[in-house]
Amino acid sequence: MSICIIPARGGSKRIPRKNIRTFCGRPMIAWPVRAAMDSGCFDRIVVSTDDDEIARVAQEAGAEVPFLRSAELADDHTQTVPVIADAIARLGVQDQTPVCCLYATSPFVAAADLHAGLAQLTETGAPFVLCMTTYAFPIHRALRRDASGRVEMFDPAHMQTRSQDLEEAWHDAGQFYWGRAESWTSGRGIFEAGAQGLALPRHRVQDIDTEEDWQRAELIMRALQMGDGA
Repeated sequence: MSICIIPARGGSKRIPRKNIRTFCGRPMIAWPVRAAMDSGCFDRIVVSTDDDEIARVAQEAGAEVPFLRSAELADDHTQTVPVIADAIARLGVQDQTPVCCLYATSPFVAAADLHAGLAQLTETGAPFVLCMTTYAFPIHRALRRDASGRVEMFDPAHMQTRSQDLEEAWHDAGQFYWGRAESWTSGRGIFEAGAQGLALPRHRVQDIDTEEDWQRAELIMRALQMGDGA
């Protein structure tokens, strides 16, 4: 079996308290906790937080909070890998144990995707498996706009290239990462050569960093709840 670690610090600036703010009827963090529970992948679902209120809400949702994260690992500049490595050390996780970092603000994560990510990690032997999705528009046609409003292409060489002739580009879906404990504690980055990607549909991927993002995410969730959620 495996371990799920959900990093959830208390100092969110752009959307205050976003890890426990009510999202479509339940605290945000309760959505990924429920998906982790439904996946059947995990021996333990652990939240790493520095915040007592987040700890309480996480426990009410069904997760464990066996420790509070240190302030040194809870500022605006702390990266994900050290936080997961810290939790692994505190929990005494064995090197070959699969560990999933599941973000607290990933309400669209599906139990089936978590299960598929673990299967991909096991079958390929990759150091990490990350979920990803395609850009909706060719990145080769990206534009920049300066302070005066003037627009130019990042890469004018593709001005006349047909979109169907451009290579498909992907980005991190920002929901979860699988890796064995030894990969998390080795100091290696997730986006290294050899990492595997698990494809997700674009309609279940949304960053939630601003109020506009939040509103869009709630609209997407309501649409999914009205349909079959696929």
